[in-house]
Amino acid sequence: MKTKIIFMLINMNVGGTEKALLNMISELSKKNYDVTVLMLEKYGEFINSIPDGVQVEYLKGYKDIKNLLNLPLHIVALDFVKKRRFIKSLIIIIFYFISKVNKERSLFYKYILKDFTIAKKEYDIAVAYAGPMEFISYYVLNNIKANKKIQWIHFDINHIGFNRFFAYKFYNKFDKIFVVSKEGKRHLINILPFLEEKIEVFLNIISSDLIKSQAEIGRGFNDEFDGIKILTVGRLTLEKGQDIAIKSLTKLIQNGFKVRWYCVGEGNLRVNYEKQIQKNNVFDHFILLGSKPNPYPYIKNCDIYVQPSRHEGYCITLAEARCLNKPIITTNFTGAKEQIKDGVTGLIVKCDEDEIYQAIVKLINNLTIGEYFTNNLATESIDTKNEIEQIIKI
Repeated sequence: MKTKIIFMLINMNVGGTEKALLNMISELSKKNYDVTVLMLEKYGEFINSIPDGVQVEYLKGYKDIKNLLNLPLHIVALDFVKKRRFIKSLIIIIFYFISKVNKERSLFYKYILKDFTIAKKEYDIAVAYAGPMEFISYYVLNNIKANKKIQWIHFDINHIGFNRFFAYKFYNKFDKIFVVSKEGKRHLINILPFLEEKIEVFLNIISSDLIKSQAEIGRGFNDEFDGIKILTVGRLTLEKGQDIAIKSLTKLIQNGFKVRWYCVGEGNLRVNYEKQIQKNNVFDHFILLGSKPNPYPYIKNCDIYVQPSRHEGYCITLAEARCLNKPIITTNFTGAKEQIKDGVTGLIVKCDEDEIYQAIVKLINNLTIGEYFTNNLATESIDTKNEIEQIIKI
């Protein structure tokens, strides 16, 4: 009899969290698991990459509550006033003040889910995978029947959307809390020390063989640039630090280095970054490639991989660059030192345009350093498929 497990997340947009889930369910499907993926919305290029045999479901009615969940409640209340739905507006205002006092929205979630039926299907394990997102955590705890329930933390809780008041109230109801790096675990225990026994590290699933095989599909770069190709992979968002990369590149060009910096990824700051690229007159040197479901040919064929992130939970793209043995420069975000040995398998620098610039210059001017990093990475075992055993134990 197969073990039934359901993962709940927002969507299957191209991102590290979603890629980690794809890697995990690919492994679980080989181990006699009946896997369901429940998404809030039908969106994302990775939807088509979900393995055959995995059941895909969408939260019916989410589009009717999406604005209620994502917009500030006083804005929602004002919108109801404009629609002359005064009673509804008054209810929202009441919840607005309650959430201000309680510093979390669980009562509001209970209100908007009052017309949602609890699914009849029962699971062995239910996972709030898009953590920390309060609504998904609340939904898994209250609207999914399962013997065991897991909360997953993918981000640096010191920087992204972590509500400690909600966590104090609800995280103790989960059977296990997985965090994707050792440093992330320490951060969470500092905030929730009474849950230390439930908190464990679960590294994102990385398959070196899969990455290496997909890196052989296509050539990646399709231009004929013969200088130093620098690559960054990640969503175009503030935390990923592409704005810092643009400044570092500008300095490289001004100082006569023959380089071109490519960015794989899409996001809500594309227009801002395009303006910054134009302002710094590096239009021909900083290339936004857009989203690529298979970024590995680009990683394989770049000369230097740079991760300029302001913060991360556990950076999958960094792990992928390690799998392909690239000379790496990374900023010192949460989990970076768990992946890179500074001066041995890469360079770890402050999240600063000048430090990134200096590190790139160091690699350009002394090619043997990059070769040294590449050779050391080739001796490391980066595959983390054995992490799946933690799910099997539960």
